[in-house]
Amino acid sequence: MNGLELIKAAMKMETVDRIPWVPFVGVHAGELIDLTATEYLQSVDNIVKGVNKAIELYNPDGIPVTFDLQIEAEAMGCKIVWAKDNPPAVVSHPLNEGKLLEDLEVPCSCQGRISMIMDATAKLRDQHPDLALYGLITGPFTLALHLLGTDIFLQMMMDPDATHKLMRLTTDVAIKMSQLYIEAGADVIAVVDPMTSQIDPMSFEEFVSPYIVEINNYIREADALSSFFVCGNAQQNIEVMCKTKPDNISIDENIPLDFVRDIALKHNVSFGGNLKLTLSLLMGDEEDSRRDALECMDIGGKKGFILAPGCDLAMATPQKNLIAVSELVHDEQLQGELRATEASITNIELLDLSSHWSDDKVVIDVVTLDSSSCAPCQYMYDAIVRASAPYGDKVIYKEYRIKDTEGVQMMATLGVRAIPTIVIDGTVEFASQIPPLQDIQARIDYYLSKKGE
Repeated sequence: MNGLELIKAAMKMETVDRIPWVPFVGVHAGELIDLTATEYLQSVDNIVKGVNKAIELYNPDGIPVTFDLQIEAEAMGCKIVWAKDNPPAVVSHPLNEGKLLEDLEVPCSCQGRISMIMDATAKLRDQHPDLALYGLITGPFTLALHLLGTDIFLQMMMDPDATHKLMRLTTDVAIKMSQLYIEAGADVIAVVDPMTSQIDPMSFEEFVSPYIVEINNYIREADALSSFFVCGNAQQNIEVMCKTKPDNISIDENIPLDFVRDIALKHNVSFGGNLKLTLSLLMGDEEDSRRDALECMDIGGKKGFILAPGCDLAMATPQKNLIAVSELVHDEQLQGELRATEASITNIELLDLSSHWSDDKVVIDVVTLDSSSCAPCQYMYDAIVRASAPYGDKVIYKEYRIKDTEGVQMMATLGVRAIPTIVIDGTVEFASQIPPLQDIQARIDYYLSKKGE
């Protein structure tokens, strides 16, 4: 089987001879050709060149054209800020800045960078007919967050009809983007909706499920495959995700792979993930990466499983680590030899936080993947900034990104288990859930009262 056939077989729940491998290469492909993320994401030729380099190095069965959840938002009027080593970040929300919902329209292919992405898709399709091309679209709930901001969580409670109207628009955008990708030659449409990790199953079923079902049905009727991609601690929503009937769900290391496997197989849905983006691929070595991959492969098995990182690869991910995973995937003898050796243990040096705390100030630590590239992380950190503003210097807050060694150490030292998480004066208060501002401020008031403030 070639890569495309292997991906199709896995997503159709057939038992395969070899587990398929899909490195979620985003701006990391820019690093491969010595470009910044900004340079890479604004050129058809650069995207094609970068993806081709990733294909050459990592011998994948499938690969995304790009991994940028700001494309639709930018085309619909959100302001974005560019970065050297991450995709751009959304920094404005039109529906919070005077725009009305009826002012917004489904963008045409001529707006923003949409036509550029589709041109890149068509070129890669021509060059790689035997590879599964993934077209990644922004999921409707995450796009709704981009357009409205975190006020959507209050709106869901106070004015659910308005939320449904917004979801109607963002679903229409998702269907349009799916159409454009399929026409350009994409085989798999990945609906990437990380913000769904921030809501409970009941809210998911009301505000997300019917729209994802509609998108999946459209993709299926267009003779393409669908993948529902979520990052963060979305464990509570795996069952309802499967009930939307995608061909595949894909998750990150926040959720145990065996948990996802059991639910996905029960619903006859294929599943993918969940290589550790930071501890193994970014900060580990070749041995760490191989062992992590082998553990995922042994848990996932050869029916319905696709090996992949939990999200888009950090730009600085060492090539040698990904090459090591690719070699392992394609070499059963190497897999057997690795199983026969004793597993290594990763030791993380804990931090001394004795001088971290304050007798008269509240200290808030926000542990994230990276707020400049991870939507739930961005909105959680923004919530802390906004909630802390009225307190002036009585509140100290800082983000710890687990892409950095210090971030991993802080995560381990504070006992954080999910990303993103808010820790206040050493106590985990909000794990993988963006709280309303008043809830954050209520906890700040509580900790200030304990200090006699």
